[in-house]
Amino acid sequence: MFINCHTYYSLRHGSISPTQLAESAFKHDIDSIVLTDINNTAGIPEFYFACRQNGIKAIAGVDIRDNSHKQLFILIAKNNQGLAEINRYLTEINQKKRNRETIPEFNNVYTVIPFENFVNNTIAENEYIGIRPTDAKKLLSSRLSRFRSKMIVLHSISFREIKDFELFRNLRAIDNNSLISKLPADLHASSSDIIMHPSYIRNIYSDYPDIITNTLNLLKSCSLIFDKSHKNKKLFTDSFANDVQLLRKLSERGLIKRYGAHNLIAYERLQSELQIIEKLKFVSYFLIASDIVNYAQSKNYFYVGRGSGANSIVAYSLRITDVDPIELNLYFERFLNPKRSSPPDFDIDFSWRDRDDVTKYIFNRYGYEHTALLGAMNTFKTRSILRELGKVNGLPKEELDILAKNPQSVKDKDSLHKKIIELASQVSGFPNLRTIHAGGIIISNAPIYQYAALDMPPKGFPTTQWDMYVAEDLGFEKFDILSQRGLGHIRDCVEIVSKNRGQGIDIRQVEKFKKDPQVNDFLATGDTIGCFYIESPAMRGLISKLECRDYLTLVAASSIIRPGVAKSGMMKEYIVRYNNPDSFDYLHPIMKEQLGETYGVMVYQEDVLKVCHHYAGMDLADADVLRRAMSGKFRSRAQFDSIRDKFFTLCNKLNRPQKVSMELWRQIESFAGYSFSKAHSASYAVESYQSLFLKTYFPLEFMTAVINNFGGFYSSWVYFHEAKRLGATIKLPCINKSEYLTSIIDKDIYIGFIHLQNLEHALVSRIIFERNLNGSFTSFDDFLNRCPIPDEQLNILIRIGAFNFTGFSKAELMWKSCVLRPKVKTSIYETQKKLFTFNEPQYKLPELKKSLIEDSYDEIELIGFPVSMSFFEMLKTKYRGEIKYKDMLKNRSKTVKMLGAFVTLKYVRTGNGAIMNFMTWIDSEGKFYDTVHFPDSLKEYPFRGTGVYLMLGIVDVEFGYPVLRVQKFAKMPYIADPRE
Repeated sequence: MFINCHTYYSLRHGSISPTQLAESAFKHDIDSIVLTDINNTAGIPEFYFACRQNGIKAIAGVDIRDNSHKQLFILIAKNNQGLAEINRYLTEINQKKRNRETIPEFNNVYTVIPFENFVNNTIAENEYIGIRPTDAKKLLSSRLSRFRSKMIVLHSISFREIKDFELFRNLRAIDNNSLISKLPADLHASSSDIIMHPSYIRNIYSDYPDIITNTLNLLKSCSLIFDKSHKNKKLFTDSFANDVQLLRKLSERGLIKRYGAHNLIAYERLQSELQIIEKLKFVSYFLIASDIVNYAQSKNYFYVGRGSGANSIVAYSLRITDVDPIELNLYFERFLNPKRSSPPDFDIDFSWRDRDDVTKYIFNRYGYEHTALLGAMNTFKTRSILRELGKVNGLPKEELDILAKNPQSVKDKDSLHKKIIELASQVSGFPNLRTIHAGGIIISNAPIYQYAALDMPPKGFPTTQWDMYVAEDLGFEKFDILSQRGLGHIRDCVEIVSKNRGQGIDIRQVEKFKKDPQVNDFLATGDTIGCFYIESPAMRGLISKLECRDYLTLVAASSIIRPGVAKSGMMKEYIVRYNNPDSFDYLHPIMKEQLGETYGVMVYQEDVLKVCHHYAGMDLADADVLRRAMSGKFRSRAQFDSIRDKFFTLCNKLNRPQKVSMELWRQIESFAGYSFSKAHSASYAVESYQSLFLKTYFPLEFMTAVINNFGGFYSSWVYFHEAKRLGATIKLPCINKSEYLTSIIDKDIYIGFIHLQNLEHALVSRIIFERNLNGSFTSFDDFLNRCPIPDEQLNILIRIGAFNFTGFSKAELMWKSCVLRPKVKTSIYETQKKLFTFNEPQYKLPELKKSLIEDSYDEIELIGFPVSMSFFEMLKTKYRGEIKYKDMLKNRSKTVKMLGAFVTLKYVRTGNGAIMNFMTWIDSEGKFYDTVHFPDSLKEYPFRGTGVYLMLGIVDVEFGYPVLRVQKFAKMPYIADPRE
């Protein structure tokens, strides 16, 4: 009798999860119930499985409402085909193909029209009139009484109990950006919209037993069935046999290209994998992944295949990945074993410029009926919901800031603050809005509408209303088609080298790069600014401490830098053992046997599984659950806890030392949500080597590409600085040389117009078009004659030095622009040139002084950093510190003074909640160095923003890597801008 139930997927309307709804239905002796969230079906799968677990019949539906939140009608699916019709209908609304107000025609869907909305004189076979408890008394005198056979109970549910009504009203106020005191009644439900026992409903409608009967008959006629079998596209060709034959043919052909024709070890492993892939019915999954990368290759797109699938020699042979599983001794059973229930996942990274085209290809190739981007749920976080709740309850901004920043400080201030904090704890984790997964795509065997309605976000590709967890519950395996700027700079560098040097590069010759002594020597220096994944201060420090000069060590480094390994203390232990391999004892002989390669330290996901399997005797059937937990792909802590309990139970059965077992589990637990598989780390290392090769042999072109892709670890000025350190001459934007993006001519790097604050893109396009069409500008007057330009835009170009080629100073150009140029209003979109060009009269100007400090301040304002002078040259003092980076090792444990230009900062919270900082600086010779600032020092000498600082501290050295432990530091003053 409950045909209009809402969960929290009715965003900011329902206040109950689908699971809670099912559990509450069970407690109230309800045997069937319809979930009808507002304008979406995101909660249906979760609701179905929760109902099945509680022995309740789940029925699917949707509550259709207009933009003012008025209920129009309710749709209830008779069966799975009905759900597909509803999902298609919602999708067409989201695609603007259908009007929400018009009741559609369905074959397998009931339409329930609320009593107050029904205006027709006739009623269709699949239509019913919903009678609310408040409508029952109106029936005797209603003109609709003749439709009694089509009337059913309409009791809405939006929360569990009356006490939840306050939470519900706050959600509605947030949704309508309204104070609770001013929230109109028609924008929220009645306080009676709670779950009731069926007997209570029967009592309300006791005068109309036929309405009860109609309702029960409708519910009885409905059904819904989901299972967890694989839902992905089952066939790539026209039959499974042909799929198997094709996969074998392509894999064996690729194997010969990778290993040659006589590598028996590789051939036997390939055959073993193919048998398991065939047995587990993963054939089409591999063929689709291969098809995607083949398309990318045909378009000359750079990509990196990674994820658990990179353990597979089949994936390596198909060029889905560039990770050699034999070279890396990858744990084959880790991802392909007969007990695995889902295929290994492939993450395929593309340049941010290419990803959308690849996505479009997938949709076109496999059909919009079967393909969708994977949705995601953006949930309320505690801090944001505190602010939202405070706002609708009328708190002023000052109190909102305090409440959001430190709620415990105002918890007992008054009853309102206490209530807000209590409500926030209930709302935290509720879905707030539907959004898009970072790159997940599902390709369904059946039409996607059988499982999901689709949103149409701005990205332009249909997106499921539910998220990756629901997809996995239903049996979908996603393809992750991801965007990455690291690949962008690799691609761009290859093109820039071709243009600047006339030299072609085959960037996929990774095996050659890994063996190149110059590349490996360069890696060992740690000068990896700009290189994918290995440019952060922490990673550069780790590389230096390991004296990393080979691929396998870099693979390990790429994993131990992850938060889980670092937090557990195992990163430091790995460094110690790596540098002193004879100085430690293994926790247990099995650790030496299984993890000798990593000195007994768990570095990869595979290592964790090896320990669980060989030390604790855990069955590989549990490995997939543990893998998902370590990857952060578990929805609840309970899954991880069950594995923990099993681990200790098995250890006790094998009489393992309890102390050793507890330490091993501590390390395992630290991996949760952070660990990499070895294949994943190896994939990252492949891309790192591509970056390293380019920076080693083409450093200036490489830095230009890094600058143009933005999104790196550091600010743009740091990459310009690195280019200068490597031998480039940094040139200010020039109207004759610069492009929209930064460009290089021989060893001159011209800053792109894109870096100029407030310079209009349309003007830049006009300048470049005119220059390409009619040649370089010969003078300032020539530019003005050929390019209409507003005064404020011209001033930007003058101030940045874009007309330096004319020989006039900026002051002289400003004089010509402001005093001699006719005052006319000009639009950057004007395309009509002057009919008659002329040269301005020549006047003898007074001597106007040039000032490098003024130029530098202009540059800081317009592009964010100085070019005419360095940050150090702008200082009032000539002092450059007692030592520089090159002297740090010679001053180990000594107290020294160092000067540094700030680069970046990382905040770290200590165990007792205090804040410490790790910072990176550049010295006056251009070298990078790191500092650590402990809480006591920071409290007395806090960081005061970007600039140049003088620091007093002690030089600490760990495995040859120096860090300054700062005791005091102070920001140094610049020479004042003489114009101020």
